[in-house]
Amino acid sequence: MSERAAPYEVPAIARADEILRRLAERGSPVRPADLARDCGMPRSSLYLLLETLEARRWIERTGEGYVIGLALLSLGSAYLRHDSLEPAFRDAAAAFVARHNEVMQLAMLDGTDVAYLAREDARRPVRLVTDPGSRLPAHACALGKALLASFSDADVLARLPSPLPALTERTVTDPAALLAELATARRTGVALDLEEVSAGLSCYAAYVGQTALGRRVAISTSLPADRLDPRHADAVRAGLLDAARQIAARVTVGDRPGG
Repeated sequence: MSERAAPYEVPAIARADEILRRLAERGSPVRPADLARDCGMPRSSLYLLLETLEARRWIERTGEGYVIGLALLSLGSAYLRHDSLEPAFRDAAAAFVARHNEVMQLAMLDGTDVAYLAREDARRPVRLVTDPGSRLPAHACALGKALLASFSDADVLARLPSPLPALTERTVTDPAALLAELATARRTGVALDLEEVSAGLSCYAAYVGQTALGRRVAISTSLPADRLDPRHADAVRAGLLDAARQIAARVTVGDRPGG
């Protein structure tokens, strides 16, 4: 995750942040003893922080340990309300899903990663490896390519790590090949990944634009291989571009998708 180093830190807040991140990484309750070990924290200090976080419902205690609390859901969902992203996305995504019966996701660029913000599911299932709050390397996924295409090639190369990590055997790891794909995305308005994140799954993405708060956002849809017939794929790409324009008209300033 992209983080900014503060010139001066409040130790208690830094420790609370470490606790919350440890709990978020785990899919099951975490015992205090494990938290103390993983965070390198004295148990006396840990218990005081746990009691405070629990009192504010940032965490919840179960029979076996602690999990993320309900209050963080409310705080996290506020992120999308600051620049009206959520209602704009929900309206466009609902129309897209109703017409094409395919999932739609919303994401933003954060450093070298794509951070997933929201999702509208379709009636028929698709096996995704991402949920709101999850992250992927920008170069490997369609959403990341749509977002990177909003920068110049020089900015892209300066931003990305070297070497580019592969998530599957089909992930593009050659910078020149990636830049060629970004050029295509700029020309067509749609970025693509063909099983670069997950085998059997292809994704299309369209850039939305930059919000008033400076967030570069994009939307995507994901199709399993058995639904990749040319006619349906063409319709989905057109629908994605239309949805991107709808969202952009409500939330973006400056650059927007063409058309």
